[in-house]
Amino acid sequence: MNTVHVGCQLNYLVKSPSIFLLNCSVAKNPHQVVTSESLEVLPFSPVEECDVGPLGNRVVRLNAPAGELQIRYAATVGLQTESVDSNDVMETNYENLPGDILSYLNPSRYCESDKLYRFAIDEFGHLVPGYSRVTAICNWTFEQLAYVPGSTNSSTTACDVLLQRAGVCRDYAHVAISLCRALGIPARYVSGYAVNLVPPDFHGFMEAYLDGRWFLFDATRLAPVGGLVRIGTGRDAADVAFATIRGEVDCTGMGVWATDANPMDERLSPDNVQTGVSSA
Repeated sequence: MNTVHVGCQLNYLVKSPSIFLLNCSVAKNPHQVVTSESLEVLPFSPVEECDVGPLGNRVVRLNAPAGELQIRYAATVGLQTESVDSNDVMETNYENLPGDILSYLNPSRYCESDKLYRFAIDEFGHLVPGYSRVTAICNWTFEQLAYVPGSTNSSTTACDVLLQRAGVCRDYAHVAISLCRALGIPARYVSGYAVNLVPPDFHGFMEAYLDGRWFLFDATRLAPVGGLVRIGTGRDAADVAFATIRGEVDCTGMGVWATDANPMDERLSPDNVQTGVSSA
């Protein structure tokens, strides 16, 4: 088990009483164990933690008065991952997919898999189905897109990104998810923290359902997949925005961190970037 420290500090100027839904707490699920965590709100305001859905997503609700607001979250997390023999991991036939997995085959707001069916078949239809094909999709996404901060916004979809061939982490994930779904591979979006991500920020990556379980993949290759810490999981980024705000608010600053408790652990070294890893 790898132990990592993660957290964030969010600063806002609240211009009128506002409601915050914050999605920055580490998800609680079998893949990661939260050994300690804290949430501070300055000036103090009561918060409500809400469990959202069956995937361990946790949202904090906060009613904030007008004025300056600082939110600081920190956690220590044990990550459980295992190496993958890609030759042994195949795709699950449609008729054998569990009912709760089927929705991750459908198009969603940012992942227009229905529009990309022919493109996906032409590019990847000839490849051997399984883990290696998802890896090929992530490799293609990495090679074909340029990582350009500010090149996309909250309305940019996977098809938009493919046309302009540029985006950021969430866009890489949306493209890879869309191509997987177009080929009949269930895929979903994951927001989280990433150990040794440069520059430090919230990160977007994906999971693909293969051989009866989920596997993590990151098409950006910006951080070791074994050091990815889940915050929220959904159909795409629309389901797991780190902050949803009702009111007149300006963000005045943000800091995010994710560090390895054992800096000598080569598994989480920036040089040990894998495309995918088993979710365990």
